[in-house]
Amino acid sequence: MKSADKPQSAHAVVVASGGVDSTTLAYRLKAEGRQLTLLGVDYGQRHRTELAYLRRTAGALGARYVQLDLSGLGGLLAGSALTDRGIAVPFGYYTDVSMQATVVPNRNALLLDLAVGLAVSAKADAVTFGAHAGDHPIYPDCRPAFVEAYARMVALANEGFLAEGFEVLAPFLTWTKADIVRHGAELGVPFTDTWSCYRGGSRHCGRCGTCAERREAFDLAGVADPTDYHFIDDQETGLS
Repeated sequence: MKSADKPQSAHAVVVASGGVDSTTLAYRLKAEGRQLTLLGVDYGQRHRTELAYLRRTAGALGARYVQLDLSGLGGLLAGSALTDRGIAVPFGYYTDVSMQATVVPNRNALLLDLAVGLAVSAKADAVTFGAHAGDHPIYPDCRPAFVEAYARMVALANEGFLAEGFEVLAPFLTWTKADIVRHGAELGVPFTDTWSCYRGGSRHCGRCGTCAERREAFDLAGVADPTDYHFIDDQETGLS
């Protein structure tokens, strides 16, 4: 991870989803004067509507946007509510055991591998993603130990090919979601141009784990939430 005394990277490849975290991260990097490439991946997620929001962010920031169609991965990553339509997206909070149903096996390692390959090709000197402290209880590939181990692996697997000073960055790793929302507001992030809901559709459901986390984060941050929530009844478990 990045140390405070190192120079900022000139070109960062961002593993981005169109959500609050990665969008705020992109705005932060842009404010720091970095060249950006935003990488979006269709991996068969039911909420692929997020990619339309990501394209919008890339346009607003004048960033290069690369989208990969790996929708076939959904069949290999069965068992997650995000890629398997036979499993309902659970309602609740990320700390709930039910949220384990939203874990996509090895997702961040897969997406970061793609970003590293793109970075090597583009001679970018950083890849970055928006994992934060609120992800830690449920998602093992959002924890500090994963980021540190992954960075070591990248250095070994690409020895002699990485740009000088290449880094794997996760600047929000110790931040709460509310911290990110507060920072995004300071940066002028247009939150209406972000998508969180795991159910997909045309409106945020207001009840799934990411919607619950989004609502709570805006509330704790003291920032007005502009999201149009559908507020599906808690007893409804039908698939989107």
